Amino acid sequence: MKRTTGQDRSITRKWRPATQAVRAGTWRSEQGETSEALFFNSGYTYDTAGTAAARFAGQEPGMTYSRTQNPTVQMLEERIAMMEGAEACRVQASGMAAMTASMLCQLSVGDHMVIAQAAFGPTRWVTDNLLPRFGIEVTPVDGRDLDAWKGAIRPNTKVFFFETPANPTMDLVDIAAVCALARENGIVSVVDNAFATAALQRPLDLGADVVAYAATKLMDGQGRVLAGAVCGSKKFIDEKLLPFQRNTGPILSPFNAWVVIKGLETLDLRAHRQADNALEVGRFLEGRVARVLHPGLPSHPQHDLAQRQMVKAGSIFAFEIDGGREQAHAILDALELIDISNNIGDAKSLATHPSSTTHSSLSEEVRQAMGVGQGMLRLSVGLEDPADLIEDLDQALTKVSL
Repeated sequence: MKRTTGQDRSITRKWRPATQAVRAGTWRSEQGETSEALFFNSGYTYDTAGTAAARFAGQEPGMTYSRTQNPTVQMLEERIAMMEGAEACRVQASGMAAMTASMLCQLSVGDHMVIAQAAFGPTRWVTDNLLPRFGIEVTPVDGRDLDAWKGAIRPNTKVFFFETPANPTMDLVDIAAVCALARENGIVSVVDNAFATAALQRPLDLGADVVAYAATKLMDGQGRVLAGAVCGSKKFIDEKLLPFQRNTGPILSPFNAWVVIKGLETLDLRAHRQADNALEVGRFLEGRVARVLHPGLPSHPQHDLAQRQMVKAGSIFAFEIDGGREQAHAILDALELIDISNNIGDAKSLATHPSSTTHSSLSEEVRQAMGVGQGMLRLSVGLEDPADLIEDLDQALTKVSL
């Protein structure tokens, strides 16, 4: 590959997804390094004052300030854009920075937004608590019900926002149907695709306008850094997101960008292997616990939808037990191999109790409406041998008489 091949879309768009994840976006300096270079700098110099003025005016390409551009960060942005099939991408300092930016960059006082009620706790905090402070109304709906989306539309509805699969209930949203409804009504659809990534699901191909990510999760894949991303049309990124990002500052650091670049090189392998492992673990749990919420299992009420819009159902799922919070915590405490952690997407398997961690900022009423009960546990299955994970879960469940 030549120095600038990775930046040439006439070439990279022809590559298959696994190749794009390894090479798209790469730009090599005159040193010809094989691994992407790390650029640690806050600002840039210019040969002339006119050059600086032209760059700030957008009349000449080039770097201006690392709150807006950095070579390492731009390599990551181009790689993610190619993987998503997006015209453009901007990375953010964290997943929640990406979610918040994707909303606030396009909403103003008097606007209305509809969100699928099953969502990550901090996302619901933003929509339930932060946005109303700025005069933005938000209506939560059952994301599985297309009629609920239709019924929530108002003349001032500007955004549809949803996760699929949802954290942690594993509710699915019919991406094609809901995004088509949004487009018919001049509404921008934003999809949080963190549970699947482009390796398993591409929302833009199904009609979504914007895709947002916690790249902290599967994209990094080894629990090392925080990162987020927002992908969409060049018009949306340049006219809506970039002014917001440039002036509010949720930029990703070059080091974190470099780490995610390295993570993406193995994403395709990890996503598929971890999805296979999760399905095997999910099959073990069926019949052993009250309910398993895994879209890859025929028992999931939206299994057919998962088959249509996902390559595989992913590495994360939830299950429910009848003993409530006390029994759920006892299961976690009994685990010997699987770690107790609120993170997901790591190469190491992780388990958490959403009601007391990731969704603890929400009221019990909101959690119940979402379907997040005290007896729910979420598993993020890693790259270990699934037989070892099953043995660990088996002994933990046995200790609590399940």
